[in-house]
Amino acid sequence: MSAGTVRVAVVGGGLAGIAAALRCADGGADVVLLESRPRLGGLAGSGRRGGLDVDTGQHVFLRCCTAYRALLDRFGATGSVTLQDRLDIPVHAPGARPSRLRRSSLPAPLHLGAALLAYRPLPPLDRLRAASAALALRRVDRTAPASDARDFAGWLRAHGQRPHAVAALWDLVGIATLNARAADASLALAATVFQEGLLTDAAAGDIGWARVPLGHLHDDAARRALHDAGVRVRTGAPVRAITAEASGRWRVALGRTAGSGPDREETLVDRIVCAVPPGTAGHLLPPGALDLPEGWAERLGSTPIVNVHVVYDRRVLDTPFAAAVGSPVQWVFDRTTSSGSARVHPAGSQYLAVSLSAADDLVGLPVAALRARFLPALAALLPGACAASVLDFFVTREPHATFRAAPGSGALRPPSRTTVPGLAVAGAWTATGWPATMEGAVRSGESAAAAVLHAPVTAAEVAA
Repeated sequence: MSAGTVRVAVVGGGLAGIAAALRCADGGADVVLLESRPRLGGLAGSGRRGGLDVDTGQHVFLRCCTAYRALLDRFGATGSVTLQDRLDIPVHAPGARPSRLRRSSLPAPLHLGAALLAYRPLPPLDRLRAASAALALRRVDRTAPASDARDFAGWLRAHGQRPHAVAALWDLVGIATLNARAADASLALAATVFQEGLLTDAAAGDIGWARVPLGHLHDDAARRALHDAGVRVRTGAPVRAITAEASGRWRVALGRTAGSGPDREETLVDRIVCAVPPGTAGHLLPPGALDLPEGWAERLGSTPIVNVHVVYDRRVLDTPFAAAVGSPVQWVFDRTTSSGSARVHPAGSQYLAVSLSAADDLVGLPVAALRARFLPALAALLPGACAASVLDFFVTREPHATFRAAPGSGALRPPSRTTVPGLAVAGAWTATGWPATMEGAVRSGESAAAAVLHAPVTAAEVAA
């Protein structure tokens, strides 16, 4: 480190922290990234289970996720993901032939017209009403406080959408992207999803996903990129306190509990990016650092995601993923190749992951209850599953997967820049303008890095 180099600590090694650390290093800072877990990636990582690589939830991205895609390119990992040439969603319903929501080559919003008019889960009249509502949704001002305060379901009712249409179309997209049903979601966030992904640019909604475990991208490849940028990465390094010094520097205390001992240490840095979940941020940040009402983190809240994992002795799904309507199943993904299932299971078997968002009613259920609910539901959607044997069944749960995208949540999401010079916050829960997505996380990290890099120079930095 040369004299005068700004020292930055990034607390938290999820996508927000990784993006912030890289951007700070690019700006000439000396950066250390501190992560309490043994791995990077946060909630977009993976672990091992009996030889399988199991992702912490199924994550996808869209073509419009430009910040996340640029980060993948920085990792040298673009070749490890797939991005559709054209949006194509197979939609299954019990006892019916699958439908497809596939865009045409026409410009937006006409690119979805043919798919919507042929969408069998909706009666013809509801298809026409949905098209009319989509045009109205393009005009919603998603930055207006009134939009944030209103629930999406109420807006849909006011624009002629009946309950079946909400369940079979709007929630098909909304639950997966907002982690909230229309009745529980902010209109502003819903409008962001549909405007950015489906209604403005025809190609924006093309879906991408990882062909390898997420840990290969957000841990292994990320570590290499951080190393190449000169960022020091410390995992298994929980931060228990950050304290402002009179000199303008920050004292960062590491260790799981207060006191002294070989696992306790402190370090001084010039600036900090705090890229941790809301509750942890509320504990670490100095009082008044965020211009938010008392109890903001609890009011912002969180929503769980549950993933049901099933290994069949044969192929039962012939597409990389599918959505479901009229079923407890929401989205199901073929994870056979990316998980390394062939190392563990017989040839010809298939590993499916069922992603269940807005899972407040499921997160506390025992595995046996989830098995009793979802194996018959999968069999009703996928005829091949009726005769297939189940080789393995397990469940993963993220009780606090995202912030709760409820009406009024926008007022509880702080900007990156805090009231304290040299201190910024990052995370998909901050005021990115996006819901809790990988794209929002990356954008927040870049914004936080810009905030600390352009903070006023302190006396201590001048003296250094």
